[in-house]
Amino acid sequence: MVDFLLGIDIGTSGSKGVLARPDGTIVARSQREHALSLPRPGWAEHDPETVWWADALSISRELAAAAAGEGRIAGVCVSGIGPCLLPTDAEGRPLRPAILYGIDSRADFEIEDLTQRYGEDTILQRCGSALTSQAVGPKLLWLSRNEPEVWAKTRRFFMASSFIVHRLTGEYALDHHSASQCDPMYDMATETWAADWAAEIAPGLELPALHWAADVVGRVTTDAAASTGIPVGTPVMAGTIDAWAESLSVGVQAPGDTMLMYGTTMFIIDVVAALRPHRSMWGTTGLVPGSRCLAAGMATSGALTGWLRTLAGGPPFEELLGEAAAIPAGSDGLVALPYFAGERTPLYDPRARGLILGLTLRHGRAHLYRALLESIGYGVRHILETLEAAGGASRRLIAVGGGTRGGLWAQIVSDVTDQPQEIPAETIGACYGDALLAAQGVGLVSAGTNWARVASVVQPTESSRALYEELYSIYRSLYPATKEQAHALARIQSDSTASDLN
Repeated sequence: MVDFLLGIDIGTSGSKGVLARPDGTIVARSQREHALSLPRPGWAEHDPETVWWADALSISRELAAAAAGEGRIAGVCVSGIGPCLLPTDAEGRPLRPAILYGIDSRADFEIEDLTQRYGEDTILQRCGSALTSQAVGPKLLWLSRNEPEVWAKTRRFFMASSFIVHRLTGEYALDHHSASQCDPMYDMATETWAADWAAEIAPGLELPALHWAADVVGRVTTDAAASTGIPVGTPVMAGTIDAWAESLSVGVQAPGDTMLMYGTTMFIIDVVAALRPHRSMWGTTGLVPGSRCLAAGMATSGALTGWLRTLAGGPPFEELLGEAAAIPAGSDGLVALPYFAGERTPLYDPRARGLILGLTLRHGRAHLYRALLESIGYGVRHILETLEAAGGASRRLIAVGGGTRGGLWAQIVSDVTDQPQEIPAETIGACYGDALLAAQGVGLVSAGTNWARVASVVQPTESSRALYEELYSIYRSLYPATKEQAHALARIQSDSTASDLN
């Protein structure tokens, strides 16, 4: 009997699944697209039924059918976007759409209140991160203050991965890594919930049982089997947040390994030997006891190129990439700030705004497209420099995600940062890491097993180094020079939206 591992990942704009053998061979793949809801500026939501569960059902049915008659599904693992906040009642029934990770910045005031209550330094030392839009605690406080009718019914909270696990098994569980992003409700030193602060922030909320990502937390129930096609009793792992599952899929496991995840947003994970909390980075646990990471995320990346493609009438991305590749480095004197949705690390400024400087009548859409790609390269360099200042050591960069296809974007990032990037042979993403976690959890492979193979290496271009040094200096000067004006415009935008909603 052949053993298969089923991995499913719920992403920001789509979900993916794989069926893999214990040696890492993928035998079937599945993918679905879904919508991201942006009901107000600074808000980002998903409907858990029509997005999370619907995708999980569709993908699991397809992959379970591929396994039928060929072998058995030995284990299931699910990852998803996070940290998120889905409030439910005591039975796990959703009470509102899920509030998403750091791209949702509605809890500004709650971040300030909790920081003042507990102290920035105290939070940083206990939880590993300063409070930002990435943290779950302020979102819970926002919910209690702004939607009291929902809060009155709230008894549990879920993320994308834990919600699917609950639907599959009936268990209320969360992995330690995801919990470590529920600041300020997780204690990094003890690797347990910070029960005292959690009780103050979310009184009456039942906290999920904590497990490590590869732990078996339950088995597929009869009802779930009927819905998904996964056999009754199949072991289900705790799972984790998608970026960390993806980092495992490409072999980012040792101190000095750094993943650049090219997607709707850019996410960066740096494995560290020991955590030194830093205000400009997120400090988290890894996927196994005692492991630690520094992480960073831009609020936009691929979302920018999607925005420009829409403005241009929807031409194929391949066409836009080809046009941009014909434009010289530096986009003929354009520099953009990619803060179209505010910015996460290292600025932590939801009121930052996008900017394109240097425009003339001779610039066209190809210049704009390349300038936006370069702006993301500048943002990555800013983060890597901050990581180094925080004690990280990015000795090996591994690039993953859809943005690595076509070559231009990854080449620009290597040119701007002056660092090579390894491109793995398999880049389907977090679902592949989920399959590996499932294999570990049921004992088909040992902890530390690496399925990743390097397909190519992107080397920086020597000829563009001096120009990008000059342009990066301009990029770094633009945010502080325009911050006051950007905040004023953000206020006007917020007031205008509030007027439209009234």
